[in-house]
Amino acid sequence: MSRIGKKPVTLPAGVSASVSGQSIEVKGPKGTRSFKATDDVTLAVEDNVVSITPRGMSKRARQQWGMSRTMVANLVTGVTTGFKKELEIQGVGYRAQMQGNVLKLNLGLSHDVTYEAPEGVTVTSPKPTIIIVEGIDDQAVGQVAANIRAWRKPEPYKGKGIRYKGEFVFRKEGKKK
Repeated sequence: MSRIGKKPVTLPAGVSASVSGQSIEVKGPKGTRSFKATDDVTLAVEDNVVSITPRGMSKRARQQWGMSRTMVANLVTGVTTGFKKELEIQGVGYRAQMQGNVLKLNLGLSHDVTYEAPEGVTVTSPKPTIIIVEGIDDQAVGQVAANIRAWRKPEPYKGKGIRYKGEFVFRKEGKKK
């Protein structure tokens, strides 16, 4: 039995869900998101509660049960509060600034790096050393944050680079003479 799958997903006020076949569409104050479940689970909406049940007890059905419930919960979270990732830039001369929809990064390379935010994801830079990525799709927000971080990952000797807020970077000792 899936401990996650057994819990129903409650829909807060202002959020509606509709099921048609194996797909569910959730509408909320921040937008609309949908998810298509596999044939191994059954989706049902009753009294502002979405419940997911497996069809049979095969290993695949039990795996999809918990995963589908988590995906539906992420849809509800996305359309109500949204998702947010914060990045910190550390290093002398490393900075970021927004120019319209384009993030301009100065990361010690011979050129400035420009990154255009995809549709549905908002990138802001309130300070030159902080980047905030927000959106209603958890996967898209995480991917944009990972793409920005990939330009200059934190290195272990001085700790310079782009890191997630709260990320611990294991520091190494340099060469001894």
